[in-house]
Amino acid sequence: MQKEYRKEKTLYVSDLDGTLLRSDETLSDYTCEVINRLTEEGVLFSYATARSVITARKATKGLNAKIPVIVYNGAFVIDNVSGEVLLSNYFGTDAEMILQELLEHDVRPIVYSLYGGRERFCYVVSRQTEGMKFFVESRKGDPRETPVSSEEELFGGDIFYFSCIDEPEKLLSLYERFQEKHHCIYHKDIYSGAQWLEILPVNASKANAVMQLKRYLNCEKVVAFGDGKNDMDMFEMADSCYAVSNAVEELKAVADGVIGSNNDDSVAKWLEQQFAAGKN
Repeated sequence: MQKEYRKEKTLYVSDLDGTLLRSDETLSDYTCEVINRLTEEGVLFSYATARSVITARKATKGLNAKIPVIVYNGAFVIDNVSGEVLLSNYFGTDAEMILQELLEHDVRPIVYSLYGGRERFCYVVSRQTEGMKFFVESRKGDPRETPVSSEEELFGGDIFYFSCIDEPEKLLSLYERFQEKHHCIYHKDIYSGAQWLEILPVNASKANAVMQLKRYLNCEKVVAFGDGKNDMDMFEMADSCYAVSNAVEELKAVADGVIGSNNDDSVAKWLEQQFAAGKN
């Protein structure tokens, strides 16, 4: 029997890397136990991540989230039980122009697309930066990995995401150029320290995906947790938002509060304390 905790129906959404996940990219038994128990009792909990559904499921092993989850920074909302795509965002004709401009600026991106009915990420093997090599090595065995030998092979399929991992001086000017028409995230990777520029369709953002999930679940409120710049838009639309102590200063500045670090099960502890006190 579900407990009725809330006066208002609230959706709780957490970022994964650097927030819900520990620095070794895993969840503790404690975090899994708390969130699994609360969701069984009626709490609506989800996550919003830059990861794909494949790598998110691997990292959240033991977590039984039975509502839709947000992946690729909001490009997709996925049913975490059936794997059905509930919401998708693609570039359309803009993709070719973006890719051509990146190549003209000597940036070889990792290109994510749906190609021939299969999701893939492809990259030119001979033109990898050190940051790209770190990323590719961390995805060994991923069925989406599609190494190619030429730039021409990067084109094709329904493209929905570009990850550029290169020198800051090359990426910053592209960020400033593309952000006017597209959703762009310019940040350093928390694991490798490499500079990233991620380019998504303008409607693909954590904030938009959370709003759509909020409507889908008929919720009145959103409470968000995060650590990085790509959580900023989600924080701005949330009714309440909390940064972990290891978060970037820009996110802490707009948060309603700062909780403990990602390595201290801080999101799970916050949730457990709130519901133990019978709060919303």
